[in-house]
Amino acid sequence: MAFVTRFAPSPTGPLHLGHAYSAMLAHDMARAAGGTFLLRIEDTDPQRSRPEWEAAIFDDLGWLGLDWPRPVRRQSEHAPFYAGLLDRLTRRGLIYGCCCTRADIRAALSAPQEGAPAAGPDGPVYPGTCRGRGLPLDGTGLALRLDMARALDAADPERLTWQETGHEEAEAAAPGRHRIDPERMLQGVGDVVLGRREAGTVAYHLAVVADDAAQGVTRVVRGADLSEATAIHVLLQALLDLPTPVYHHHRLIRDETGKRLAKRDDARAIARYRADGASPRDIRRMVGLPPPP
Repeated sequence: MAFVTRFAPSPTGPLHLGHAYSAMLAHDMARAAGGTFLLRIEDTDPQRSRPEWEAAIFDDLGWLGLDWPRPVRRQSEHAPFYAGLLDRLTRRGLIYGCCCTRADIRAALSAPQEGAPAAGPDGPVYPGTCRGRGLPLDGTGLALRLDMARALDAADPERLTWQETGHEEAEAAAPGRHRIDPERMLQGVGDVVLGRREAGTVAYHLAVVADDAAQGVTRVVRGADLSEATAIHVLLQALLDLPTPVYHHHRLIRDETGKRLAKRDDARAIARYRADGASPRDIRRMVGLPPPP
């Protein structure tokens, strides 16, 4: 089987050392396996995505010595593809409309109850306020949520497993075969948002699953902070009859205080190191990677 992996940044800010590590690791793994490394631009947020940041991504990755097939896939160019997958889930009765604002959700979760509200991959777990209300899916301002209970019942249980090869950090799942825990999905993940109909937008979980399948990705290499989302992605793959790649969740690059880097950490931006005279070999040394194979 061909080895295909990818690096999928959003053009919303500068690449930092954590991005460099993820991209170079995926690139190294593809080279070692005689496979293919892809670059994908996840630009479904039109308010924050900027062409100048996309250009900077190409420039920084090329400077690091990475190469990839052209043209790259841009999510903004495939809205009808995502909408078709969302329609498939809708026709199976797995999607419902939700009119709750973030303030509504916070208020519902702060009501008297036993224990604190659970936190999932997308933040506080949605309490299901709009589930069963039958709101029209084309209504203005509605989020389209996956009915998690129905989705788990509808999925082939034989498809609800995945292979994990990463084990570099406590946040990542241990290597080996993993199976979706339905109770964890219901209580710790909840009814995740997959899109918004009137805006023609798709949420990260559906877009990433669709793109990986469309591009033939066989090994997903990404940070340990995304490991909790893997069960959502495997469930969607099962529901949409898409292949499930092998997952490798790597350690995160952190600052001196142990905090993981974010795009606001301009001091760690690749462009800043380049301007200060660092070389690609210096960047590899900073993130703990050997010279390129």
